[in-house]
Amino acid sequence: MKRRSFLQSSATAIASCVGVSALDAKTPPVRLGKAEHCIMIWLGGGMAQIDTFDPKAVGDAKARKAGSYYPAIDTAVPGVQVCEHLKHTAKLMDRVTALRTVNHNVVDEHAAATNRMHTGRPTTGTVQYPSLGSIIAHERGAATDGVPAYMVIGYPNLTRGPGFLGQKAGFVYLTDLDSGPAGLSLPPDINAARRTRREQLLGTVRDAGTAKFGSDRLFSQYNSAMTESLKLAGPDFMKVFDLKTESDDLRNKYGQGFGQRLLASRRLCESGVRFIEVSMNMNFRNGTGWDTHNDGQLNQHLLIQELDQGLAALMQDLESRRMLDSTMIIINSEFGRPAQFDSGGGRGHHSKCFTMVVAGGGLNHCGAYGVSNELAMEAVENPVGVPDAFATILAGMQIDPSKNLYDGDRPVPITDQGQAIQSLL
Repeated sequence: MKRRSFLQSSATAIASCVGVSALDAKTPPVRLGKAEHCIMIWLGGGMAQIDTFDPKAVGDAKARKAGSYYPAIDTAVPGVQVCEHLKHTAKLMDRVTALRTVNHNVVDEHAAATNRMHTGRPTTGTVQYPSLGSIIAHERGAATDGVPAYMVIGYPNLTRGPGFLGQKAGFVYLTDLDSGPAGLSLPPDINAARRTRREQLLGTVRDAGTAKFGSDRLFSQYNSAMTESLKLAGPDFMKVFDLKTESDDLRNKYGQGFGQRLLASRRLCESGVRFIEVSMNMNFRNGTGWDTHNDGQLNQHLLIQELDQGLAALMQDLESRRMLDSTMIIINSEFGRPAQFDSGGGRGHHSKCFTMVVAGGGLNHCGAYGVSNELAMEAVENPVGVPDAFATILAGMQIDPSKNLYDGDRPVPITDQGQAIQSLL
């Protein structure tokens, strides 16, 4: 007897013994949101929750007194405060919810924690789990033809990838807005006629490969990716990255570097891309990025101000185009930082209680969800596990967080037993 048949027959027998059919079991309906696109801002290194979206009493780095590095300010939501360097975002916090009690058990290793906060799962040697972006790309696909479902504006790595879902749920990436996605921009000396000849030659090779390897799964995935790449290399998609078509006033409002990447992400949403990850750790204004050990803490405010300017501009821009309710924005990081200062005046790593941020997306925002203790290091009310955060995001993106994905013919829950935060949906 096959395993699946055995399990089915066993479940039926057990149900009959207790007089309840599995089909009659009642489960509460999953409440889904209405978001169509998602922009995830990745703060690689570990954003200090106590210095940004969960401020506490001010400490003193020189005296090694634990606490916030900056004073707090009030926001548009009564009772919710943020760091003084988030002054633009503070005025828009009624469109935002800071999840202040996110937690996991990966502390000292950036790569493992990055994997955890991209896939929602612990690292394992047996299963390559898909990232959040790949799950959404797999479930929703691109909103229009001729664009990828999933893009990364930043450097690629496996944690951002599709895992067992295969390359169809993978991403297209770029690191330079001027040149566009890696491998899709043609050199200036390749004119239209030369490109046509190249594609004809490639077509001959692909036809031969299909005849010989058409039944091979990996070849089919590669061939599909090639078809997609040829579409994306065309002028219709590549013009999305020409930010010069935007007004100078709007471009200046977003700011340089990171802000321009956020502006590009808005244009990608308009083109039909479903999920965009935007890395902020591609330049280091404070010398270390968000990994604020030692001297990185001294100029952390430069990063926070850059985040504040770009985030506020993105929300206002989307709202002016009536896109904010259909576009979910996430601020994600591999872990937070402790309230205590290290010997160099900076902060270490802390994963037991930190902050993720969600904005827009048609959610029922409340400024902040969950309460941490006086040092923002332990959850006091409404702890949010990483699977719960992922389930909330998926539900907001109209994806049932209780469904299964499939690794071959093996069902895999789409989250690691996560429960969506119903009050936000």
